[in-house]
Amino acid sequence: MRALDNLEPKDVFYFFEEICRIPHGSGNTKMISDYLVRFAKERNLEHYQDEVGNVIMIKEASEGYSNHEAVMLQGHMDMVAVKKPECRIDMEKDGLKLIIDGDRLMADGTSLGGDDGIALAYGLALLDGAYAHPRIELVITVDEEVGMDGARVLDVSPLKSRRLINLDSEEEGIFLSGCAGGARVNFHLSHEKKQRQGIACEISIEGLKGGHSGEEIHKERGNAICLLGRVLAKLSDKLDICIEHLEGGVADNAIPVFAKANILLTGYENGNSRQKVMQGEFSQQECLTLFKHLCEKLDRELKQELAEKDRGVCICANTMDSSGSMKEEKVIEEQESKRIVSLLNILPHGVLSMSAAMPGLVETSLNPGLLRMDERKVSIGISVRSSIDSAKKALIGQLQSMACLAGAKAEVTGDYPGWAYRKESPLRDKMIETYIRLYHRAPEVKAIHAGVECGLLVCKIPELDCVSIGPDMKNIHTTEEELSISSTQRVWNYLLELLKTL
Repeated sequence: MRALDNLEPKDVFYFFEEICRIPHGSGNTKMISDYLVRFAKERNLEHYQDEVGNVIMIKEASEGYSNHEAVMLQGHMDMVAVKKPECRIDMEKDGLKLIIDGDRLMADGTSLGGDDGIALAYGLALLDGAYAHPRIELVITVDEEVGMDGARVLDVSPLKSRRLINLDSEEEGIFLSGCAGGARVNFHLSHEKKQRQGIACEISIEGLKGGHSGEEIHKERGNAICLLGRVLAKLSDKLDICIEHLEGGVADNAIPVFAKANILLTGYENGNSRQKVMQGEFSQQECLTLFKHLCEKLDRELKQELAEKDRGVCICANTMDSSGSMKEEKVIEEQESKRIVSLLNILPHGVLSMSAAMPGLVETSLNPGLLRMDERKVSIGISVRSSIDSAKKALIGQLQSMACLAGAKAEVTGDYPGWAYRKESPLRDKMIETYIRLYHRAPEVKAIHAGVECGLLVCKIPELDCVSIGPDMKNIHTTEEELSISSTQRVWNYLLELLKTL
């Protein structure tokens, strides 16, 4: 028996479970793209698959709707694939293990991918079933979560519709009609490693809540990468540190919940002098005692500082050898390590400005979300967002200047436009009218700080009239992600009713 067989609407959750069986993290979408093509072929639907894996499927109008204007439904096929450290699922190869907890649908030890698997499930259920609708053009893009790469290159020539219902929202009863633009700024710091002797240690930042770097950036949760930089900088005041490895985060648009550094302690402060490994006065015990004392002090400070925002924060500090013995490792030397730590320590993050035009809306923010290191360089991926294009460009320029001062290269990728609010929107008017008729209350019309693909699609089809909707989800892009089952059904019922009226 399938895990979701007893959930309503059956056809939507059938396809959602099918999607969850296929690995589909960003950059790993070939299998899900090919599945969509097979789906279209089996139902003799007009379909297109491009070189990057974007898929368009078209179903002609049902009986009595041939004279109605076509409608585009749109979502993306990739998910932010994250898992708990103890989870044994390989998200490159394995499907998800689904859990039902009352009204909540979750995944065991991993993110769920409700963002945006539910858009696929809605779209496939519509194309598979015998529902009343105008011509449906279902557009499913790749790699939205890493810069909207699929939408950027999408060929829209097969599309006739000038009305778009985007299904990539996470709050029922909210009709999105505008969003911020964004980009990714990638820092690359080249380095060399040399053999050095010292005490090998590991420091990690753990226990943070994380979340979507657009939807939840205003909550001021801890950023593991930035906190790691802060901790390393504080340690560097009293200890000589050589970096062996750095790692943190899973995606630039997810607030990182974990970051770690493998380091070599090669010296420590003792009164007014610095004791070095190569000097006779160096004491392994004194060095380790100071290291542990500083980490414990910093752990207490962070717990107090983030008590109301991220109470689970924890600094875990351990020696790689339980005895604390001296080891010889290939590491980045002290001065170069200090330069890297200094850059991590000054990385800005969080909300930079709020909108004066729309109270409560974040205007400009950024999120260092990825920290990686290989044999040649340290790389940091930073998500930049703003509803003001000039502010976005100015922030990118500031980051480029920061990289220049640190001796790093700055690469800008995934630059996408914002989606400007349209005062006149016949589609939105019809959607509001239908919503009021069904639920006897008006939906909330708003803009958001997170990015959706409507902005890029409007650039390709300037007359496109767009609204974004979706069911209730929480904690997207994290291992605590959940999808409301009852909300999924209500939005489905609303979508079916809406298609009858369009």
